[in-house]
Amino acid sequence: MIVSWMTTNECNLKCEHCYQDADAADERELSTSEGKKMIEEIAKAGFRIMIFSGGEPLLRPDIYELVAHAAKNGLRPVFGSNGTLITADVAARLKSLGASAMGISIDSLDAIKHDRFRGLPDAHALTLAGIENCKKAGLPFQIHTTVVDWNRDEVTDITDFAQDIGAIAHYIFFLIPVGRGVYIKDTSLKVLENEELLRKIMTKASQVKIEVKPTCAPQFTRVAKQLGIANRFTRGCLAGLTYCVIGSEGIVRPCAYMTEEAGDVRKQPFNEIWENSPIFNKLRTQAYSGACGSCDYKDVCGGCRARGAYYHDGDILAQDDYCAHGQQLLAC
Repeated sequence: MIVSWMTTNECNLKCEHCYQDADAADERELSTSEGKKMIEEIAKAGFRIMIFSGGEPLLRPDIYELVAHAAKNGLRPVFGSNGTLITADVAARLKSLGASAMGISIDSLDAIKHDRFRGLPDAHALTLAGIENCKKAGLPFQIHTTVVDWNRDEVTDITDFAQDIGAIAHYIFFLIPVGRGVYIKDTSLKVLENEELLRKIMTKASQVKIEVKPTCAPQFTRVAKQLGIANRFTRGCLAGLTYCVIGSEGIVRPCAYMTEEAGDVRKQPFNEIWENSPIFNKLRTQAYSGACGSCDYKDVCGGCRARGAYYHDGDILAQDDYCAHGQQLLAC
């Protein structure tokens, strides 16, 4: 099971798509002691992987202490980072404290396009330097890419690039219009464009040695089956099933792109929220409506619950309208 803690709202970039609308630190953010207590509760709940994300998690002053505490409690600490702050010392220190992998964002092989999307001149160059520092420290890393209309044609080229530079994986995020993503929702791919890219991604996944995983596009599990491509991922959307997120202020939600709240770790231990929250229990019924409810691939896909809620007035079990199979747009 995987939990992602958005440790701070502070960020040194101004990414156009940021689901958290990260900028300055929030005065409500969990303290070090509160974070450590929550980490212990996460371990108690049976989670194994803990993602430190943000904002930019490396801007949190106590991040090393928190990583060490997570490792001490049997969790596998990994990061979601923009990579621009990973100096040689940072990489070495994280490695020594038990960090096991860095997720680093690269949205284009064209530095100008990447920098514009990320809102910082030289972001691309700084990110590549951060990757080199991870390699020198022996700290594994994977590449994260957010898909929009202007970079869709280079997504699989980024997969090849990731493999060439020594990444262990390429995770590809499909845009959901929350946070600042609302302002660029017109750059989201259309339904059939989604389908076409998923087929291209899964074909590429079968040709490379690194792990390739679409995120926020759970239909990739169906696509892999239809293409006859082996795929170790047995489930598309994990929200509330084996995954959840915790905001910097301690609010628990099923995923980073859902606004529905499951609980507050300041008011209730995380392990109790995970076990008893009504929203989690509702998601676990998998009683989807519409096309998702009648789909032959329901058990391996589940539809994107964030999109279901976003496009159906908060109904977290509604159908995912971004599925070409569900919309019967594919030739049978």
